[in-house]
Amino acid sequence: MNAAPADQIRLLDVQALDVRLSQLAHKRDSLPEHAEIESLNKDLTQLRDLLVAAQTEESDCAREQTKAEQDVDQVRQRAARDQQRLDSGAVSSPKDLENLQREIVSLAKRQGDLEDVVLEVMERRESAQARIAELTERAASVQAKVDDATGRRDKAEEQLDAETASATKERELVAGSVPADLLKLYEKLRGQHGGVGAARLYQRRCEGCHIELNITEINEVRAAAPDTVVRCENCRRILVRTSESGL
Repeated sequence: MNAAPADQIRLLDVQALDVRLSQLAHKRDSLPEHAEIESLNKDLTQLRDLLVAAQTEESDCAREQTKAEQDVDQVRQRAARDQQRLDSGAVSSPKDLENLQREIVSLAKRQGDLEDVVLEVMERRESAQARIAELTERAASVQAKVDDATGRRDKAEEQLDAETASATKERELVAGSVPADLLKLYEKLRGQHGGVGAARLYQRRCEGCHIELNITEINEVRAAAPDTVVRCENCRRILVRTSESGL
């Protein structure tokens, strides 16, 4: 393949812009905020799970407390009725009086036991409420950090996107001035060799594979016509000659 030396030089400009675009894409994907946000979101998910568990426990305790208080109230009302019967003198049978008094004592003990249950449930509920408050505060703090990191990431991405758009436009202009067949070969080689399809021959060394050409290869390159598209014998990339090639 033949191409004017100036076109081959412009191919190096295309390559430089492609490298720049790859660097920008890598930088965008590797922004430290990505890992920061991911880590913070994991922490936030764990906190929210703990918060849901605490809220569920508080809700269960609330129902349990209501049930226990209702049980206490029922026992208290029954004891009050029994005491009223006892005080009224309506029960005259000694056996019935004994049974009634025994029931009043039993109800008093039952009421005390139920009131202890209420207190225990209230303590558990207060503990759950304290955890809810703590976890809510911690989740809000982590969310604020997520928002901050997201803002920094978005700002960095916006700047990188602007640089990418500028480099892409410049690349289109430069590539448009390179002969189609030369650009097609370059694109093919670029896809095969890690994004580098053309390299400068600098001081007898290919800047694509960084291997110095031997004397035979140097002589072949030296003998090639200026418009001949030379390929590196080692990496097979397009080898562009310049005034600094050392020929």
